[in-house]
Amino acid sequence: MTHYIFITGGVVSSLGKGICGSSLAALLQARGLRVHMRKFDPYLNVDPGTMSPYQHGEVFVTHDGAETDLDLGHYERFTDQQSTRYDSVSSGQIYRSVIEAERRGDYLGATIQVIPHVTTMIKQAMMRDIDDGIDYCIIEIGGTVGDIESLPFLEAIRQLRADLGRERTLFAHVTLVPYIPAAGELKTKPSQHSVKELLGLGIQPDILVCRSSVEIPASAREKLALFCNIRPENVIAAHDVSTIYAVPQALHEEGFDRQVLQYFGYDPATNPANIEPWINFVSRIQAPNREVTLGIIGKYTGLVDVYKSICESLIHAGAQNNTKVHIRWVDSESLEPLDEAGIGHTLGGLDGILVPGGFGHRGVEGKVRAITYARIHAVPVLGICLGMQMMVVEAARNLLGLSDAGSSEFGETPHPVVGLMTEWIKDTETINRHTRGDLGGTMRLGAYPCILAPGTHAQKLYGCSAIVERHRHRYEVCATYVPDLAKKGFVFSGMSPEGDLPEIVEITSHPYFIGVQFHPEFCSRPTRPHPLFDGLVRAMGMGKNHS
Repeated sequence: MTHYIFITGGVVSSLGKGICGSSLAALLQARGLRVHMRKFDPYLNVDPGTMSPYQHGEVFVTHDGAETDLDLGHYERFTDQQSTRYDSVSSGQIYRSVIEAERRGDYLGATIQVIPHVTTMIKQAMMRDIDDGIDYCIIEIGGTVGDIESLPFLEAIRQLRADLGRERTLFAHVTLVPYIPAAGELKTKPSQHSVKELLGLGIQPDILVCRSSVEIPASAREKLALFCNIRPENVIAAHDVSTIYAVPQALHEEGFDRQVLQYFGYDPATNPANIEPWINFVSRIQAPNREVTLGIIGKYTGLVDVYKSICESLIHAGAQNNTKVHIRWVDSESLEPLDEAGIGHTLGGLDGILVPGGFGHRGVEGKVRAITYARIHAVPVLGICLGMQMMVVEAARNLLGLSDAGSSEFGETPHPVVGLMTEWIKDTETINRHTRGDLGGTMRLGAYPCILAPGTHAQKLYGCSAIVERHRHRYEVCATYVPDLAKKGFVFSGMSPEGDLPEIVEITSHPYFIGVQFHPEFCSRPTRPHPLFDGLVRAMGMGKNHS
């Protein structure tokens, strides 16, 4: 029988509800229990796929091709379980489903209202496809208590408490206990008001998780327990730690997982938690043997959450190689007006370069110039999605002499080495096979297979001949140019099974020059860093030792 844990947030946004829920899931897993995680967001967009990166941050793509909230990346990294399209739900999806049902006549002429029609749709989405073998389903409610957008979701979980009973539902509320330096004390009043707001909606939190920049003394916890109607042992302190991967251990020491099990009537001693893997991983992060600096040549460097999974993947690979990876953010547009000396000054001293994905023309010439620098100066470089496409553009211009080569995404060009697959594949059946038909139109979303060429750098990194990776893009490298580029040492080491879509490029003679059409960062895990990031960090370390 599945138990449901609902995580809400109060006082301010960005308190780390996703990390809190992910850490709890990891701790329950460490006790041998099965967990599942879901995120419900109050915005009216159907999904974040069309939202500005500066509005939403990273769009995390699931294995089955859903464009979701970045918190699902935390869920996957902390639990090592694949999320699905059902695990990221927005108000837009809910209202669309209600309206479609009304148009079909499913409501038999009833007046459609938030209660019961919208809340019922939310409850159905919360419980959809939850396997009977799941012990705990952890559901995060996005936004902050008090936001008008969140009200239907809060009402839905209030109803689920009535439907399932207290024995199967738990409310955990994450709040802020701010420290006021001038007064030299912590203030509990914001958390009290947040809980009062929840009480006004019919929800009494069972556990209070209190974020703070400093440790919370027993006196403050007792005060919170008294004024929030919560048992003192269920007031869990969550002060800042050096890395998010230290949160499971910190919450375990605070008794979070123990109190959850006791609430549901289980003896925690029967399933002791093995958190040694988390402790060991954090120790490797905190005690590196060397340090390297990686330049990320991005279009959205004003909000680093756009590259959240990339940053986490570098942490995983760094820990694997006992290396601290420092990131230097470089706005790709800033490289465009520079001369060669200026490029050298900006990128000089970097141990490696990463060129991430993106959409639109802005900053792409800066990406090309960074790739040229990395190729000529033998700097390890990894290109992802648009980054790989710009590697092909750079090679076409500078190795084949096609100075006006480019991507049709950015306008007309006599040499569209990158373009929509419909520009050179005319068979509709083939296009639908590559794009799954209706998913994002001609966009490739989710997991697709790739065949690796024997003896290539990519094949050696993966240690196998066939892989499956997650995609999110509409434009492709045109296979027409593959033979000519290959003659120049620009190797296409990964192709789609049919051999018509390039997936991986490399220059074998270079210390580390690899570009991939997919997004490897979505599949990196703390104890299993992705081979491409592992190889990049290792190559940077070798260059550091050599210098």
